[in-house]
Amino acid sequence: MADTSLGTAAQLKDPNYTPPIAQAIPLGIQHVLAMFVSNVTPAIIVCGAAGFGFGSNSPDFPQMVYMLQMSMFFAGVATLFQTIGFGPVGARLPIVQGTSFAFIPIMIPLVAGKGVDAIAVLMGGIFVGGLFHALLGTVIGKIRFALPPLVTGLVVMMIGLALVKVGIQYAAGGVPAIGTPEYGSGANWLVAGTVILVTLGLKFFARGMLSISAVLVGLIAGYVVAYAMGMVSFGNVGRAATFSLPNPFHFGMEFTAASIIGFCAMAFVSAVETVGDVSGITKGGAGREATDKEIAGATYADGLGTAVSGLFGALPNTSFSQNVGLIAITGVMSRHVVTLGAVFLIICGLVPKVGAIISTVPIEVLGGGVIVMFGMVVASGISMLSDVEWNSRNMVIFAIALSLGLGLQLEPDALQYLPGTIKILATSGILPAALIAIVLNLVLPAHLSVEATDEVSGGMSGSKK
Repeated sequence: MADTSLGTAAQLKDPNYTPPIAQAIPLGIQHVLAMFVSNVTPAIIVCGAAGFGFGSNSPDFPQMVYMLQMSMFFAGVATLFQTIGFGPVGARLPIVQGTSFAFIPIMIPLVAGKGVDAIAVLMGGIFVGGLFHALLGTVIGKIRFALPPLVTGLVVMMIGLALVKVGIQYAAGGVPAIGTPEYGSGANWLVAGTVILVTLGLKFFARGMLSISAVLVGLIAGYVVAYAMGMVSFGNVGRAATFSLPNPFHFGMEFTAASIIGFCAMAFVSAVETVGDVSGITKGGAGREATDKEIAGATYADGLGTAVSGLFGALPNTSFSQNVGLIAITGVMSRHVVTLGAVFLIICGLVPKVGAIISTVPIEVLGGGVIVMFGMVVASGISMLSDVEWNSRNMVIFAIALSLGLGLQLEPDALQYLPGTIKILATSGILPAALIAIVLNLVLPAHLSVEATDEVSGGMSGSKK
């Protein structure tokens, strides 16, 4: 319920209203706390997939800290694109931008085990994909018909399913530990389990900020347990600088077909997600539908925020759905509150020691957190699918897209004779599932014939005999 001491009911629904500064600042920081863990986690996952060494003497440590630093800085910059805007760019709504999980299944195979040099390939794809994403702002209203809940729900669910393995690996000790006696040890699972249990307890039995920041508090609890068990080292923190500015082309920039195609394809998913978030904000915060101008502006900002991130070594940005829910809870629609949160993120991004402290979090602690987060991604997809009319036509589309998408992801060697670029895209799971679902949804008739329905039903019942 909204706090009426912040302003009148009409003021709280006005994006241009600024609450008293003493209340606006904590409200802005609350938005940062709600998204902070999700914002920095993709950078850690990508660095881990590339094979960065995280030890106190690792030469890769500065590179990881830099990416964490840029994750915070450009999440703040992209958020300012949305809340303040310029020209047609920006919805001028309280939209919080952050590093996107959706692109991780595309990024991991592009960098897997290839070290720091492979990050340049990501940056090329991020830059081009971001520009393509921005261009979608000109047509986003016209292509929404091709992306109903059947498609978007499936894609979001596939993103989560592609990531749950990463969560389990991290909780068990991380990919480098696979095959060692330490992998999957009781100590590792005790730490990860602490995160999960504390998160669940706060989410369901606490209220207010404790409930909203349940994952963050769960990670802190797991961190304390890990520290008590001697799993935390602060050796890297002293090596990090106190202040540092973003460095253009820090990782270089390389353009490959696999990276560009993959990021452009996932831009569709991110654009649709942003449309949903904009609609959620206007409905939940102001009780109205989003305007075409707001949706287009949000899409422009989404894409440009990603393109600029790629220039400076950060990962793709997108609107954060958890902050949409926070607006509905607080009832405060002010974009200026979110602007204050963005400034806080930018300040954190200018202090490498913040990134260095984040890098001290043991992989097992992070594993407990991402198990919850990735599971929530799957649940969000299922929630979107609840709006689907589950007739035989839609069941067939879903079944084929899911089976081929998930199957190719689980057994990539089934396409071992395909060229490298096509194989990377086809075995991502998400892209083939999305493409199949989109094409079938467009070409199949709205309702299967009676004969086709009977045949499907008969086949299903016959399989039970």
